[in-house]
Amino acid sequence: MINITKIEKTYPFLKTIANAAEQLQTEIYIVGGFVRDLLLEREKKEIDFLVIGDGISFAEKLSEKIGGEKISVFRNFGTAHFRYNYFDLEFVGARKESYDKSSRKPVVTNGTFKDDISRRDFTINTLALSLNKKNYGELIDTFGGLADLEQKLLRTPLHPEETFNDDPLRIMRAFRFAAQLNFNVSDEIKSAARAMAERLKIVSQERITDEFLKILASPKPSIGLKLLQETEVMKVIFPEFANLQGVDQRQDFHHKDVFFHTCKVVDNISPNTDNVWLRFAALVHDIAKPQTKRFVENVGWTFHGHEDLGARIMKGIFTRLKLPFHQLEYIRKLVRLHLRPIALAKEEVTDSAVRRFIVEAGEDLHDLITLCRADITSKNMEKVSEYLANYDRVMNRVLEVEEKDKLRAFQSPVRGEEIMQLCNLKPSKKVGEIKTAIENAILDGIIPNTYEDALSYLYKIKDK
Repeated sequence: MINITKIEKTYPFLKTIANAAEQLQTEIYIVGGFVRDLLLEREKKEIDFLVIGDGISFAEKLSEKIGGEKISVFRNFGTAHFRYNYFDLEFVGARKESYDKSSRKPVVTNGTFKDDISRRDFTINTLALSLNKKNYGELIDTFGGLADLEQKLLRTPLHPEETFNDDPLRIMRAFRFAAQLNFNVSDEIKSAARAMAERLKIVSQERITDEFLKILASPKPSIGLKLLQETEVMKVIFPEFANLQGVDQRQDFHHKDVFFHTCKVVDNISPNTDNVWLRFAALVHDIAKPQTKRFVENVGWTFHGHEDLGARIMKGIFTRLKLPFHQLEYIRKLVRLHLRPIALAKEEVTDSAVRRFIVEAGEDLHDLITLCRADITSKNMEKVSEYLANYDRVMNRVLEVEEKDKLRAFQSPVRGEEIMQLCNLKPSKKVGEIKTAIENAILDGIIPNTYEDALSYLYKIKDK
């Protein structure tokens, strides 16, 4: 339960708000995620207040009384917001909502405490903390949200089909909360999500993608990914990824099914990076395997070229999902190169091969190594451990060569203008050939990666 005295030590301004509400003769509650996270002992900097009456008017008077920062008013949504003591405080009047079938934007009318709590998405978000004198500090649990928190279970306060029909984005939110909190989802929610998946088409792509990326950013993304797949919601929001299930592959260092293998890769990489785009690269690294699947006698299923095709189809995926295009080349590069480190670890690798790999990976070398390490999955843990040890040995060598040879953002130390001057050339293909010859000499270990050695080498080859 909630100890209000303990809470006041961390959030002393709550008593100030309660006193102000009493003076203004206003009934007020803290609701939603802040109450949920208090019980889960998770820190949160946003607090939602439910006001019985005019939430905007109360927020304006309160801000004046306690000296809040500049107030922002959103009259269309009946909400007001201001910052106080480094916390974001939002106020809304109790309301009822009704929906048109073609839109997730509600028609809002004034309502009671029960009306407002009933319209919320999940029981764990219906918990309310009273700031009123008559029951100050009391936890109000209308729909059994406390028991659901204890059981780590997501349920809806109303029938889930009604909840999802009103706002289909709540389907995505259910699976996002499951991944973020490591909660189970009720069978009723899963059934309703499967039945209502097509309703997501009335939701803007930006909102769907935002929830999807929050699943990817969660501690264990596979929880949300598997729920999306199990309920066939993935077919609606990301069909290319849904199509990975049932695609068999060789079982040497992979799980048999590409979908479950990919879920494992995303989970593997998540403890090592908070970069959601590196996690996205893990998600899509094998996205083109269904199109490149071929059966080879005595080998099994092969997917030659899936890395190149995956990189090529990425623009279409970015366009449809409305992902930011400034991340496109980064994802393309990681998808295109994701087999290279593993290939290096499987063979007796030369310094030349190591240098060329470093140059091709460029500034994304460390992310590529992290991705490929996560890509080593198998149910045979002994085999995985043995392979990871070899992989780490080779990648440590890669990092040593990168440091020693200063190959980051590599190109010939002698630039094109100087080549033209020394060789008496005009801008031409020949200048590029000389520059490439110098670069190859460095990559092959013929000369060190310094200006002096490159210039000396240029004098040797310029007349050839």
